[in-house]
Amino acid sequence: MPAYAYTAVDASGRAVHGTLEGDSPRHVRNKLREQQLHPITVSDVTDQQPRRWGSFARPIRSAELTLLTRQLATLCRAGLPLDEALSAVAQQSESGRVRDVMSGVRSRVLEGRTLAQGLGQFPDSFPELYRATVAAGEQAGKLDTVLERLADYTEQRQVLQNTVLQAILYPVLLTVVCILIVSMLLGFVVPQMVAVFQASKQTLPLLTRLLLGVSGFVQHFGFLVLALGALFAWWYGRRLRDEAVRMRLHQRLWRVPLVGKIIRGVNAARFARTLAILTAASVPVLEALRIAGTVITHLPMRQAVAEATERVREGAPIAKSLGAKKGLFPPMLVHMIASGEASGELESMLERAAVSQERDMNAIIQTTMGILGPALILVMGGLVLTIVLALLLPIFELNQLVH
Repeated sequence: MPAYAYTAVDASGRAVHGTLEGDSPRHVRNKLREQQLHPITVSDVTDQQPRRWGSFARPIRSAELTLLTRQLATLCRAGLPLDEALSAVAQQSESGRVRDVMSGVRSRVLEGRTLAQGLGQFPDSFPELYRATVAAGEQAGKLDTVLERLADYTEQRQVLQNTVLQAILYPVLLTVVCILIVSMLLGFVVPQMVAVFQASKQTLPLLTRLLLGVSGFVQHFGFLVLALGALFAWWYGRRLRDEAVRMRLHQRLWRVPLVGKIIRGVNAARFARTLAILTAASVPVLEALRIAGTVITHLPMRQAVAEATERVREGAPIAKSLGAKKGLFPPMLVHMIASGEASGELESMLERAAVSQERDMNAIIQTTMGILGPALILVMGGLVLTIVLALLLPIFELNQLVH
């Protein structure tokens, strides 16, 4: 029985959103009227457009996807029929978005489709990797095991994303705070303090005169600089829609010493872990390489995986194909893949390679944060100290003249 998303109005005039199963939209409307609700819109959940308001406006978040995958794996391992497991997951969730999506998937399963086909109705919530792995698990009769591995995968990927995000946010936040503090001092505090010294008609020290010049520039042209910066960011953001422009940007970032190393490590770990779970699910190697390449965000590495896939199609080993582009993939990853191919334990070697890369990235990020955080604080303190000295020097000279 299909699931339908509805918008209705209750007796008090409050809008109500949700999903109901029914034979047709008319059947669902009758059900709503029996619940003392006046239906406004009723439509198949798969007909919902991503930009519409409501529970389908955004895809399922990573944390929600991890939780529902873990719950579904537990219920399937307990022997519960798939449709009942999907219904239980939908009822258990506190998110209306998850309830609606899982109801839609359940309706497709009840129509006789596979779970992977049901998930395919919501590609924004369930990526291709997820659907391909579930399809392989269904064909092999190991759906519960595959779902548990998917839950582990989404958890580990979320941890890695959070680690990188925290590493980026901390220095950015410190930099923004530093700029705001210095701008406020130069734009509002310094002019009021220096006006007193200018009224005394004394010759100001060089540092104070330099500070006055910078303060005047901030006062007169500060908003213009901000407007030009925002305009440039908007223009460059539109240019980044062009893949050739993004490719050049990624190639420049690759050459930045520390940034390039982090980009390579994060994408290599993501690629290895994705390929490991697809290999464990018995997904064909060419399909696994293609899907694993899509999770790489760095365009040169993604292009290298696409070229390696073509070499594998022609009969070349995976390790040799990935190592053809020197410097793009870590040598440790290439050697471990070669060892896995030779020993027939590719899955376990990919898993070890992913763990090794993630461990290295965590160490690099923690070391960088341990140095960058105090360095930014020292820079901010130095700027504030310079401004304070520029304000105090005329006071010291004035005291000397009095004495």
